[in-house]
Amino acid sequence: MGGFFGTIATAPCVTDLFYGTDYNSHLGTRRGGMATYNAETKRFARSIHNLESSYFRTKFEQDLGKFEGNSGIGIISDTDAQPIIINSHLGRFAIVTVAKINNIEELENELLESGAHFAELSSGNTNQTELVALLINQGKTFKEGIENVYHKVKGSCSMLLVTDHGIIAARDRLGRTPIIIGKKEGAMAATSESTAFPNLDYETVHYVGPGEIDLLTPDGYEVLKEPEKEMQVCSFLWVYYGFPTSSYEGINVEETRFRFGEAMGREDEAKVDCVCGIPDSGVGMALGYSCGMGVPYKRAISKYTPTWPRSFTPSRQELRNLVAKMKLIPNREILNGQRVLFCDDSIVRGTQLRDNTRVLFDYGAREVHIRIACPPLIYSCPFVGFSASKSDLELITRRIIKELEGDPDKNLGKYATAGTPEYRKMVDIIRERFGLTSLKFNTVEELVRAIGLPKCKICTHCFDGSSHE
Repeated sequence: MGGFFGTIATAPCVTDLFYGTDYNSHLGTRRGGMATYNAETKRFARSIHNLESSYFRTKFEQDLGKFEGNSGIGIISDTDAQPIIINSHLGRFAIVTVAKINNIEELENELLESGAHFAELSSGNTNQTELVALLINQGKTFKEGIENVYHKVKGSCSMLLVTDHGIIAARDRLGRTPIIIGKKEGAMAATSESTAFPNLDYETVHYVGPGEIDLLTPDGYEVLKEPEKEMQVCSFLWVYYGFPTSSYEGINVEETRFRFGEAMGREDEAKVDCVCGIPDSGVGMALGYSCGMGVPYKRAISKYTPTWPRSFTPSRQELRNLVAKMKLIPNREILNGQRVLFCDDSIVRGTQLRDNTRVLFDYGAREVHIRIACPPLIYSCPFVGFSASKSDLELITRRIIKELEGDPDKNLGKYATAGTPEYRKMVDIIRERFGLTSLKFNTVEELVRAIGLPKCKICTHCFDGSSHE
C-alpha cells in the first residue's frame, strides 16, 4: 500500500516532515523518500532510500541537513522510488503517490506515442509516479492535469504535490485511500494517517473527500475541486492497515476493531478461559470480544517490539514467514492447560496461522479458537493490493475452492456467502488443516455495521467480489 505526509509552514519544515512521514511506516515496507522546496532559492532537495533491510528514521537521519525550505512531502512506499521531481509547462513540482495502476502499460504506450519519455525506471519497469506526473502535465493547470489522472487511471491513485504555490493534496477518485488535513499555528499538513498529527501538534481539520483536490498554504487550505458523491474507501484500513489511533472519514480504527469483537463475542457460544489478540491489529478486536463475551482478556502472546516492529516486513515470502514467527512470543504460563480464543485481522495465505497454532499447542494450550475480524478473503485486491497476493491462488480460500471444485473460480459467490454449505465446508477445511478447535469469521454485514458507513461507500471486493470503477 503506502502512506505519505506533506507540510507547508512559515518556518523550516524538515522536522515535521521527517517525523510525520515516519508515522506512516506501518503502511509500506520497500522504499522511503522525502523532498523539500526552498522558495527563496527555488530549489528542490530530494532523498530516497531502500527500507527492506532497515527503518525510515535510521536511513534518513543522516540526510536531514540537506533539506531546506518551508514545504515538503515524504512517503513510505510498497512500490516505486519516489518522490519524482518534474519540470514542465506547469512549473517545477515534486510528487508522491499512493497508487495501484492496473492499466499502466496502456497508459505508457499512449504517452510514448504522444512524444513523452520516461526517465525513472523501477526494476526496468515504468515508475508509476512518473507516469502520473506525465498525465498531470497534459493539463493546462494542476487541477485539470489531476482530473486527467482520475479520468485515465484504472485502479486507484492519491497524491501530494509540492509546487511554487503550495502543497496540492488530491485523493483517489473513489476515495479508496485516505487523505487527512491537519492544522497548527503557522503550518498545514496532509497525510494518509491522522496518527501523524498529535505529537507534532496538528489538529485534524478536514477529511479530504473522494476525488477532492485541495491547495495547502501555511494559513489554511483551498478546495480546488469539490469531492465526488460516490466513494469506495477500503474496508481493510479498519481491519488491518490502520494504526489504532488513526481515523478515516471521522471513524476511529481502534473503536471500530472493538466493535468487530464486541458484536462477535456477544453471539459466540464457545467455552473459553480467556481471550487474546494477535499483535498488533488483533488486539482491539480481542478487547471488544472479551467485553462482549464476558471472558477476561490476557496476553497469551506478545510481540517483541524493540527489533521486530510491524513495518519491517521483507518482500521475500520465506523471510516474511521467519519475521512472523520471530516477532511473536507465546507466554507458556498463560497458555498451559487453558482454552484460549485468539482474535486476528485476517487469513491470507495461512502460513502465519499454521505456525502460530502449532506453537500455541506446543506451549500447552488445551484448546485454540480463532476469530477473524473480516470475512474470508476470496478475491485478491485489484485496487489497493493490501493482501500482497500476486494471484488469487495465493489465497488459501481459492486453493481450497480449487481442491473442491477443480476450478478456483467456480461458485465463488456461494463460498463468499456466510452460512451456505460451500462456505461452511471451506471454513471447516481451514480449521482442520491448521488443527484449530474452532474457527469463525466476521460477516460482511457486521463488518459494514461496525465501520458505520453505508455499504455503497465501502469497498468489500476482497470478500464478496463487489467493485466499482
